[in-house]
Amino acid sequence: MKTFHKLLRLPKVLQGKDFYFPIQIKKECLEFGNQGANWTFIPGNLDENSIIYSFGVGEDISFDLGLIKKFDLQIYAFDPTPKSIKWVKSQKTPVNFKLHEYGLSDKNGEVTFFPPKNPNHVSATLLDRPETKENAYNVPVKNLKTILKELNHSCIDLLKIDIEGAEYSVIDNIIESKIEIKQLLIEFHHRFENVGMEKTKEAVIKLNKAGYLIFNISKTGEEYSFVKK
Repeated sequence: MKTFHKLLRLPKVLQGKDFYFPIQIKKECLEFGNQGANWTFIPGNLDENSIIYSFGVGEDISFDLGLIKKFDLQIYAFDPTPKSIKWVKSQKTPVNFKLHEYGLSDKNGEVTFFPPKNPNHVSATLLDRPETKENAYNVPVKNLKTILKELNHSCIDLLKIDIEGAEYSVIDNIIESKIEIKQLLIEFHHRFENVGMEKTKEAVIKLNKAGYLIFNISKTGEEYSFVKK
């Protein structure tokens, strides 16, 4: 099946828009979440006391709810997007799910968010998007070191990052800050025209050097799961 999915990606690989990276360590995994919001993780490292940060919830928290159901743990969710905040507030979320209305960045302050081209979609980005520039808005952001301090945490058992292209600067900041993170789940956005696959390659190499090994890559080749050696 994995070979089949690689073949589906082959045209993009040949066009220089995608690439293959090998799995670097084998682990027993689980996958939670609806299609398009599914993530693969190592369950053996988690229990009810685990610290889970989920950045970029959009309008689908099925992964987070799956973790809560399985481990009865606390989810610290983050999203500064007004549409996402409104959606979460309209849901009957469990007490174990707490949304913080700010985003993740390599700095503290405000950034400009550009909404998606399709108004029915929710994912905004801080990357330049000229076609929606007139509808851009500012949102609050914090770096991970600040968030840990404010929430009184010293390490993170699982960190999920789906932040629409902002992950590259955040990865640099995380590595520089030497924050202890046991599992790191990241959606890379090299499909964006103003990103490109070289930035993802560089980010993965940086994470490898910092001790993070790939134990899963999604069918699309965009969601990577890392575990700290």
